[in-house]
Amino acid sequence: MIAKIYLIVAASMGMLSVMLGAFAAHGLKGKLSETLLHAFQTGVQYLFFHALALLAVAILLRSITSVWLHGAGALFIAGALLFSGSLFGLALGGPSWLGPVTPLGGLCFILGWAALIVAAVKI
Repeated sequence: MIAKIYLIVAASMGMLSVMLGAFAAHGLKGKLSETLLHAFQTGVQYLFFHALALLAVAILLRSITSVWLHGAGALFIAGALLFSGSLFGLALGGPSWLGPVTPLGGLCFILGWAALIVAAVKI
């Protein structure tokens, strides 16, 4: 069941990254400073990369039972929400307290990759 949920979330993250990338390219260019536009685009890139990572986790979970894979998937989702979400919020004029949230999302991404490494070693 969790593999199906991760697959749905991965596909949603991938779709959202394409939509937000197009929005940035066509709707935000010229309306945001280069720095803020770059931050938004970084959020899009990381969202897409981790959609692919979550997709891999979902596929692996269909044939391998691993608490480490479950953890990697959860951490990739948390990282996407915290890292990419905070960058989107900051770029669009959100509150400044979002700034310290970004590194927490990055830490979730790092821990997710570490969990994926442990899962691979234990296979």
